This record gives sequence, C-alpha cells and structure tokens, in this order.
Amino acid sequence: MEQLITFGPADYEAYARLRYIPDPTSPDQRETDADVPADRELWTPQARRALHVLAPFTATPDQCFFCVWEGVAGSALSAAERQGPLVTVPHRRYVLFTGRLADYIEGRAEPFDGDSAPVPAFVWPADRRWCFTSDVDPHWAGIGADQAAVDRLLATVGLDVVQAMPAERFPAYR
Repeated sequence: MEQLITFGPADYEAYARLRYIPDPTSPDQRETDADVPADRELWTPQARRALHVLAPFTATPDQCFFCVWEGVAGSALSAAERQGPLVTVPHRRYVLFTGRLADYIEGRAEPFDGDSAPVPAFVWPADRRWCFTSDVDPHWAGIGADQAAVDRLLATVGLDVVQAMPAERFPAYR
C-alpha cells in the first residue's frame, strides 16, 4: 500500500523522487525549517515541469488520468467535482479526472489551473508507461517509469530529482 501511494505500481523498471523541498538534514527538522532557496518554484510548477519531461515517454498524452486526494479536494474542488468518480485504495480516496496532459502542464484544465492549484495525487497516461504520485505526507513526488524516462528527469536542470528504490526508507520531516 505504501509503495502504491508514493510511487505507483510495483512493475516499473526505475523509480525517482522529485524533491519539492530538499531532504531534511537532521532527524528532528520540521518542514518549515527546510533550507529552501528563495527562487525555488512552488510544488505545482515543479510537478508540471516533471510531467512535461515525462510527456514524450507516452503514446497517449491526450488520454491521462488525474486523481486528487479527497482531503485536498474539499478546499480545491467544487461540490459537483467532489462527487466523483472516486478511486479508493486502503486509507485514501481520490476524485478521478481525465484529460490531456498538456492541459494540466499548461494550467488550462480545471481544477488544476493556476500555480496554487493542487498537485494531483496520481497522474498516469492510458498506456501506463509511467506513473507520477504526490502523496499528502512526503515532501517529494514519486515517479515510476522506464529507465530512459527517469534518466531524463535526473538530467533536467532545475528539477531536484534523485533515483529511488520504493522499498528504501526515505528522509522525512518531523
């Protein structure tokens, strides 16, 4: 269950973490005490940039799925949008949307328009070539894909991406 909500399905060739803020430097560090450069982008623009990098690694960019955790949905979605369809996994429920990846990346799709829009908890194309997850608890997003897609993310200037193994224990803020 932990891997599913933090990295997606277990059958990808490679995994990475997109760190929205740097990993903690001490076990007792709070997220509010993170050393975040003033020019660092907010979470939503970083997620959009990572998904832009992943876009060429799918044959179905016009058929994507987006899930928003219902705990965030209450403040970010209209009452009609919160009615579903819903996706349920143990301990989490999500509102499911479908659409074009480019519309999300460019901030043109409700409820994802604007830089303060919620980062989807899950994004994946219909061909399932990769999965982007952004659970509510970690300070990072998990990505499962083939090694070439992960390598491209790792090489993208301006994104703080590191290789990951889903079974590892990752640094966490208190």
